[in-house]
Amino acid sequence: MDIKNLNTFILVAELNSFTKAAEKLGYSQSTISFQIKQLERELNSQLFERINHTVALTEKGREVLKYAHQIHKLTQELETNMRDVKNVKGHVRLAMADSLCDSLLYEGFSDFRMRYPGITLKIIAAGTEEMFRLLNHNEADAILTLDNHVYNTEYVIVREERVKVNFVAAADSPLATRKTISVQELIHQPFILTEKGMSYRRLMDEKLAEMSLEIQPVLEIGSADLICSLVEQGAGISFLPDYVTAEKVKDGRLAHLNVDDFDVEVWKQLLYHRDKWVSPQMDSVMRYCVDREFTG
Repeated sequence: MDIKNLNTFILVAELNSFTKAAEKLGYSQSTISFQIKQLERELNSQLFERINHTVALTEKGREVLKYAHQIHKLTQELETNMRDVKNVKGHVRLAMADSLCDSLLYEGFSDFRMRYPGITLKIIAAGTEEMFRLLNHNEADAILTLDNHVYNTEYVIVREERVKVNFVAAADSPLATRKTISVQELIHQPFILTEKGMSYRRLMDEKLAEMSLEIQPVLEIGSADLICSLVEQGAGISFLPDYVTAEKVKDGRLAHLNVDDFDVEVWKQLLYHRDKWVSPQMDSVMRYCVDREFTG
């Protein structure tokens, strides 16, 4: 069995297209079709259904794809183990929550570049729904979410952990000295929040909606670090993950507010599609994400 045919099969399965696979590999479409037909003859099984210029894996095709990924992975591991890690090359597309970009890249990225100079990385900041669309259409190799807990057999969870989120105010705010505060009272304060519909902001809004409440922020902006600084200056209060506020809370510049009966469950998850082949460069980027973003 020709490994090249297996690699072509994986790419066609990922892209759901003979044409796109041909373009990506630099082959003619007839070459791609020949390789797939050759593989189907060897396995005595139809791997794709071809209907109205679209292709989809058959049940047998899905079964073969699992083995193809394993063979491809072992082949790449063999090649990688026979050379220095610095020779790992390739492009990786990572879709992630905007508020995680700073913690992922601000410190340590130069060390990653030194270890893997041959890897180029594209970061796509997106909402959770868009991330999964990108993943399902093979427009992103992996995603790093900050949202509800996702469990779906279509995806492989590389690492996950629950993230604590709190209402925060400047340490010298009168609210910081309160033992408890009701949500009904809190929503009348000036709020500075991330964009509506984004990860933990959306979850907070949904929780408030269950209570027939709503916050009208005085400022909406994507940078969690900037929000943190504005809150510290007393410009308003906010609702932020603890990993964003931890340093300022520790230094006594911000304070968590104890709000009655308000708990939002937020999860950080690193995932990729189960049909995606994990290349050495993709594996390296995911390892970097785990080291930077997860405590366990």
